[in-house]
Amino acid sequence: MSFLFGNRSSKTFKPKKNIPEGSHQYELLKHAEATLGSGNLRQAVMLPEGEDLNEWIAVNTVDFFNQINMLYGTITEFCTEISCSVMSAGPRYEYHWADGTNIKKPIKCSAPKYIDYLMTWVQDQLDDETLFPSKIAYSTTLCPAGVPFPKNFMSVAKTILKRLFRVYAHIYHQHFDSVMQLQEEAHLNTSFKHFIFFVQEFNLIDRRELAPLQDLIEKLGSKDR
Repeated sequence: MSFLFGNRSSKTFKPKKNIPEGSHQYELLKHAEATLGSGNLRQAVMLPEGEDLNEWIAVNTVDFFNQINMLYGTITEFCTEISCSVMSAGPRYEYHWADGTNIKKPIKCSAPKYIDYLMTWVQDQLDDETLFPSKIAYSTTLCPAGVPFPKNFMSVAKTILKRLFRVYAHIYHQHFDSVMQLQEEAHLNTSFKHFIFFVQEFNLIDRRELAPLQDLIEKLGSKDR
């Protein structure tokens, strides 16, 4: 199923991944939101004491997916097959799509098509209970038995976050003027700063992949020191 909806003029895409209320992951998400409210993003991304690293990364990956989903939704009318005929982040960086399953050989496509492929692929990963279990298996007898995270979870999470970064990079390089016109730059900057601090905290994206926004990343980091 295609991720993007038919009405491309809609202001946001409906977030399609919800963490079940009452679950431990929901409590982790609430904790993350509460610590974000403190204003200290470096502290907010740290693994809470006693929590499982995979579960913390899973909860935040879902949250970043929903954030980027909504941010891109605000500028879809400016990101078209004509205006963005290739998926790029400035003149030096161009992305071709492959998912290893449906499209094995990387293909060159427009930015809206690429982001449609990307978001649909991410949604499929998040919906896969063998990759992102909603009921986690713990070793204690106090917790009900659930599904353990697979051995390849971290690798999949890193690929998801690497690809989500490309949407941020495209928005900043190709559509920041539109973001400013919509007065969404503070929202975008806060979301991206949170994302970057999180992936830096756990070394989730190779530095070379971050090159298209390296100057901005350094600026955001220096402000927080």
